Amino acid sequence: MFDLGPHASFIIAAYGVTVLAVGALVFATVEDDRKQRRTLAELERQGIRRRSAAKPAPPPIKPAVKSTVKKKAPAKRKPAKPRARKAASARKTSSARKTPSARKTPS
Repeated sequence: MFDLGPHASFIIAAYGVTVLAVGALVFATVEDDRKQRRTLAELERQGIRRRSAAKPAPPPIKPAVKSTVKKKAPAKRKPAKPRARKAASARKTSSARKTPSARKTPS
């Protein structure tokens, strides 16, 4: 089998207790679910409904007189203007910055 060293009995016991505890929790959860479902079914048989159950929609209210007010058409958007390329403008400004001697300075 596995060589667990001098503490093998403790390790095996710890795993055993963990498996039993998780199994008990799963069993308790499944049993509680069954109990809750039975209780819910019994209440529904008695006519008690859940608040989250779908309610029938109320009948639509029809207007007695049609409205004579015309609705405005939604405003149309203008197409977006193409944006100028930043690279072209950067090239123009960077060449002017590189040659400061080209500028005349008052002497």
